[in-house]
Amino acid sequence: MQKTRPGGPKPWAPLSDPLGIRSACHRGGKYERRAPHPGGPGPHLSASLRKPVKPKAKSLSTATTSPSPSSSTLLLLLVSSEVADDDDDEVSPMTTREVPLLLLLVVVMVLAGAGAARGFYLPGVAPRDFRKKDQLAVKVNQLSSIKTQLPYSYYSLPFCRPATIVDSAENLGEVLRGDRIENSLYVFEMREPRLCQIVCKTALTHQEAKDFREKIDDEYRINMILDNLPLVVPIRSLLDDHDAPTSYQLGVHVGIKGQYAGSNEEKHFIYNHLSFLVKYHKDENTDLARIVGFEVKPFSTKHEYDGEWKENETRLKTCDPHSRRLVVDSDSPQEVEAGKEIIFTYDVNFEESDIKWASRWDSYLLMTDDQIHWFSIVNSLMIVLFLSGMLAMIMLRTLYRDISKYNQLETQEEAQEETGWKLVHGDVFRPPARAGTLCVFVGTGVQFLGMLLVTLLFAILGLLSPSNRGGLMTAMLLVWAFMGVLAGYAAARLYRGFRGSEWKAVAMRTALAFPGAAFAVFFVLNALIWGERSSGAVPFTTMTALVLLWFGISVPLVFVGSYLGFKRPAATEDYPVRTNKIPRPIPEQPWYMNPAMSVLIGGILPFGAVFIELFFILTSIWLHQFYYIFGFLFLVFAILVVTCAEIAVVLCYFQLCGEDYEWWWRSYLTAGSSALYLFLYAAFYFFTKLDITKVVSGVLYFGYMLIASAAFFVLTGTIGFYACFWFTRLIYSSVKID
Repeated sequence: MQKTRPGGPKPWAPLSDPLGIRSACHRGGKYERRAPHPGGPGPHLSASLRKPVKPKAKSLSTATTSPSPSSSTLLLLLVSSEVADDDDDEVSPMTTREVPLLLLLVVVMVLAGAGAARGFYLPGVAPRDFRKKDQLAVKVNQLSSIKTQLPYSYYSLPFCRPATIVDSAENLGEVLRGDRIENSLYVFEMREPRLCQIVCKTALTHQEAKDFREKIDDEYRINMILDNLPLVVPIRSLLDDHDAPTSYQLGVHVGIKGQYAGSNEEKHFIYNHLSFLVKYHKDENTDLARIVGFEVKPFSTKHEYDGEWKENETRLKTCDPHSRRLVVDSDSPQEVEAGKEIIFTYDVNFEESDIKWASRWDSYLLMTDDQIHWFSIVNSLMIVLFLSGMLAMIMLRTLYRDISKYNQLETQEEAQEETGWKLVHGDVFRPPARAGTLCVFVGTGVQFLGMLLVTLLFAILGLLSPSNRGGLMTAMLLVWAFMGVLAGYAAARLYRGFRGSEWKAVAMRTALAFPGAAFAVFFVLNALIWGERSSGAVPFTTMTALVLLWFGISVPLVFVGSYLGFKRPAATEDYPVRTNKIPRPIPEQPWYMNPAMSVLIGGILPFGAVFIELFFILTSIWLHQFYYIFGFLFLVFAILVVTCAEIAVVLCYFQLCGEDYEWWWRSYLTAGSSALYLFLYAAFYFFTKLDITKVVSGVLYFGYMLIASAAFFVLTGTIGFYACFWFTRLIYSSVKID
């Protein structure tokens, strides 16, 4: 094959690029070209293979692990607690005195449950010290693809497999992510380089060759793990900047598509030779070392040998360290063809590094787009300041003037007809239609709000390390289950204020409505994944564990919280003003105060506060990149809370000034409508940023985003509701009502 480079002297990407001639890293929604790693195989492969391509984002992805709790003792503790105060004069959805106590109790429960299972949270994952020639066993994980979003087990393809496959123990989050960690034939000795090590020889059947070609078409990547570090391919910037930091791609592609020089026929080539580099940090005082990096360069080479194949004796002509012939290029790539032999080989080299074990994840988590995050935060703060200014004008001018005027003793000549928000004082606290349903929505929103606060707190404190795969998802599920006590309490307290009596029915709906709907969607999506025979399908045992987590922890805690919330005695006057027996007719509203119009307008600003951060979150999930900037996320979350509260209060005040007292549902929907914009943006992201090709994968995407949007709806809606509830109680308790 002749060696030519089409297109002139341009920087070429490493062989790890699935398309052979370009590599891209995602930055701020755009894609930048990356140069090959020095000494990489890119130029050699491109001499033999060439293919027109379009750049695509490939980057790192991770999750964290978390324990599964034991909660029987905690449930007894919660049930035995008494929250009663016979001297209360009013019922509110949740008083400021009770929220910290319940939230603290839930945090203690989660921490206690975590400590009962595993103790990696405090102080963290312990480092492992290796002596020279200690065995290093490489584990294989799922095959992943951003084009299909359907993970598969490593041994779903006919790779070299050990005599006995041993599955590693996985937590709940890892199983839900589709991880399948197993042993492999790649076994090294610490600080002992090995060249041209033969793993196995195999001949593909027609079906196996077809499977390989399909995985190469879908750009599947092989994920491996060594000492809890993921395998990465280093990618350097295309710019002539030697000081530029190296970025990494998680995993190595199964193979590549391309054409031989001078041919237009597209072929599939497999990466059958892996050149590993293990970086270690050596202790100055001892001979012990710790692994701080695990990198690879893939090659496709058609191995040759003389004579008959003899296990452990055959010497390859194409890879022989004794004759100083090593695999350093892909001039003669290994094509995927049925019936032809494929010999899998590897090299492993060791390199001492100045990186300490505690900092080995820093290069993986390198963030180069922090300016975009700061821009998002500053932009959102401007929105908050605008709303705060508007709210301050209402409170300090209009509201203060109105209250002063209403509280004056009017003479008979000065008496005027009441207008504005005071006119509806006899109806403003009238229970809304479907009051029980509103209580269920509010309780569910409180559950999600508590889950996010506790999870973000753990993440900011560093208790959710990226080295613990699946931990973030596991922690969120556990905290959500324990937050059932807050959901039940909030729903029951609000229902009590509505003079309701069927608190058990409200508790049941709070415990089952949203989780049941989400579980139904999840079950359908899981069935579709099963149909694709993907390892991402949740096994029956894990599904059972989720049901037990739901009915064994969350549901009982919802009833406990409902009991504690509803047992609080109510005085005769629950609200600052009495409710009239006959509802006051609502005058016709101007077009801009139409319920649908105001609700849709109200959701724009909360969504605007989070949409940039939402972009990075979607990228980390669907393009398999790292997301470990919880400090930024917490700031954005705080801005979201303030924005939802302020926009709901402002629109609620305008509504009351228009003598429209049906604010209960309106306040919830005003902030909650931001979820509609979130789902629409998710659809926009799907068609503009992703390259998903399968119908099933598209259904999975929109199914999961539907669940996420519903959760965002109850979260933001609850924030807006409580803000308006506080606002109405404040203004109507500040005026004299005859």
